[in-house]
Amino acid sequence: MTILVTGGKGKTSSELSALLEARKLSYLVASRSPSKDGPSQHVRFDWLDHSTYDLPFDASADPITAVYLVAPEVIDSFTPMKAFIDHARRKGVKRFVLLSATVIPKGGPAYGKVHEYLETIGVEYGVVRPSWFMGMSSFSCRQVRFREGFVCSATQDGKVPFVAASDIAAVAFHLLTDETPHDTEYFIRGPELLSYEEVAQIISEAIGKPMKHERLSFEELKTKFISFGMPQDFATVLAGFDEQIAKGSEAELDDAVLKVTGRPPKSFREFALENRDNWI
Repeated sequence: MTILVTGGKGKTSSELSALLEARKLSYLVASRSPSKDGPSQHVRFDWLDHSTYDLPFDASADPITAVYLVAPEVIDSFTPMKAFIDHARRKGVKRFVLLSATVIPKGGPAYGKVHEYLETIGVEYGVVRPSWFMGMSSFSCRQVRFREGFVCSATQDGKVPFVAASDIAAVAFHLLTDETPHDTEYFIRGPELLSYEEVAQIISEAIGKPMKHERLSFEELKTKFISFGMPQDFATVLAGFDEQIAKGSEAELDDAVLKVTGRPPKSFREFALENRDNWI
């Protein structure tokens, strides 16, 4: 049995690969620019290039039986993901685990359609729907503003159960490897609800220098995203998510990480202290 991990250089995929490596399970990391570093086996794969769809199956010594699905960064992610899922099924893959998000409902846009599709085609599946990730890129309007001492958002006083990529990966690991398929979705949330004001304070304490929350409007945040090179469509969507947070869309907790993995999720303070050297 080999597990194919797409999104090979992403946060959750990297954490998942480390878990598979630690357990000495067979896996293959797929990305557009395969790395030769580290112990894992890498293979070229591009969601938008059908000629790469066979490469993971040709590269794997053992049959690929499960796939971790991380969507490509395109507006219509469903079309290429459906094409590869269908291809993988023809190659004998039995189980798929999708990285989605709390803000993307089943049947909704992008990978919400993938979620719905997996439920209808008779495969073993799981869907992880995390809230916002802990990490600099989640809080900084890119690293430029973070280095200037700001976390910026249009969330106002809205609160978020920020979650560590390692906790998302730990749940995905079980969905991929547990003998009995889960065949359900899990909302993956951290252990506490935090506003961006509180996030800024925790980071400030961890790194030993002032950090402030820069409050922006929807339009100001969208413009800032675009100024850092983000396509306008994505900038509009991401700024809209902040606007929903301000209305309370993410103010919810649950026990999925504990239920699936047997351990509680990491707190933001733990994460900040562990990563303080990366943020200074």
